[in-house]
Amino acid sequence: MASSSQHEENTFFTKERDRLTAEITSGFEELLSNSNNLNRKLEEVLGMTREYETIAELWQSFQDLMRGRPSDTHIPSPEPSAQGLPGTGGHVLTTSGKEEDRERAE
Repeated sequence: MASSSQHEENTFFTKERDRLTAEITSGFEELLSNSNNLNRKLEEVLGMTREYETIAELWQSFQDLMRGRPSDTHIPSPEPSAQGLPGTGGHVLTTSGKEEDRERAE
């Protein structure tokens, strides 16, 4: 009888060990899958930030162009002393010589 009792304990121990091993293996597989998903998402985020930097540089060059100040990578504006471009709020209208004479006469 001792032999059958010991055999039953070994069988229970073996079954429990196999069950726990399978559970741990399943947990590691799930962890690996989640880690791979996280890596893919991080790569997507890094790729998007690079795209945003490009877009930000484009808007910065557009803003510089609209303000009339050339940046390092752009063609210089024909009038570096211009106050601003029309429609940007920095444009100053000047009067022609005839209008100035008329204003002085008044």
